[in-house]
Amino acid sequence: MAETLAGAGLQPRIREAGTGLTVEVGEGEPLVAFRADIDALPLDEANVLPFRSEMPGVMHACGHDAHTAIGIGIARVLAGLDGLEGRVRFLFQPAEETIPGGAEAMVAEGVMDGVRAILAFHVDPSIPPGSVGLRADAITGASDRLKVTLEGPGGHTSRPHQTVDLLQAAARLVVDLPAHLRRVHDPRSALVVVFGWMSGGTTENVIPARVDLGGTVRLFDLAFWRGLPPLVERLVHEIVAPFGAAATVVYERGAPPVVNDAAVIDTITEAATEALGPGGVLPTHQSLGAEDFAWYLEEAPGALIRLGTALPDRRVDLHSATFDLDERAIPVGIEVGAAGLLRLLDAHRS
Repeated sequence: MAETLAGAGLQPRIREAGTGLTVEVGEGEPLVAFRADIDALPLDEANVLPFRSEMPGVMHACGHDAHTAIGIGIARVLAGLDGLEGRVRFLFQPAEETIPGGAEAMVAEGVMDGVRAILAFHVDPSIPPGSVGLRADAITGASDRLKVTLEGPGGHTSRPHQTVDLLQAAARLVVDLPAHLRRVHDPRSALVVVFGWMSGGTTENVIPARVDLGGTVRLFDLAFWRGLPPLVERLVHEIVAPFGAAATVVYERGAPPVVNDAAVIDTITEAATEALGPGGVLPTHQSLGAEDFAWYLEEAPGALIRLGTALPDRRVDLHSATFDLDERAIPVGIEVGAAGLLRLLDAHRS
């Protein structure tokens, strides 16, 4: 990647703290940015293709390799222009799939200093190639992790009245916590709390002294998300207190919701319509899947653009061992990305 960018006459800066790099095209002000994520997923690829992953247990099952190719392509296109007024900073970011994600680390390193607006793509196998999906406001949700440990003295199942029935308390928590949160959150906006695991007990006639459980909290409401950790902890304690259970709550923030800026979406709509024609710009759905691109939007307005990559002969999904994409989407991403960044430079020069 660095060699390819250097071959285009650019000067990439490899991160000292880990994988990833940044590179700038142009000179002066204003400054806008483009994010491309570069990491893969811990899956064995099931596709039988000439370019399938050669690394056991690692594959690009979320299209990040396409995002990277598009980012390099846009940089090379802009580097070939005469008289580019302003700068575009390209962020090739690792660890989008982890918590905490790579975006937080790169923001802490100052990659957003001076940036007026930022764009990113995410492939979408539900949209046909040759088109993009745009949406103002929240497009992806926050995804936080919740772990709860319940403790009590333990006891015999014949005498639950003489101890603390932790499994019953855990069951109430699984049922009541989502309901309690929905009662204090605007019902017009999604909030999904789902527990994915519970562990406690070893035999039928013993009430355990410890039960652990964990799940995720997902929502689109950025303002509500900011106050969630203390609220969730308070509700957990209130729910299990009548059973006499002691609770330890670990609330791990993921990424905020990605909230696309309306003005940036208007600018990209104009650029994409000019590049692809009116039929190439589609409205798109919200997803409660998380995207750490949101951390860049804490620093500057921007937009996450869905890029149509549907295959003509089969339906695949992201994070699947059979994931593949229609590579005709890559030049579309380069064209729309370059046009959108140029329009953002124009908008911020005035």
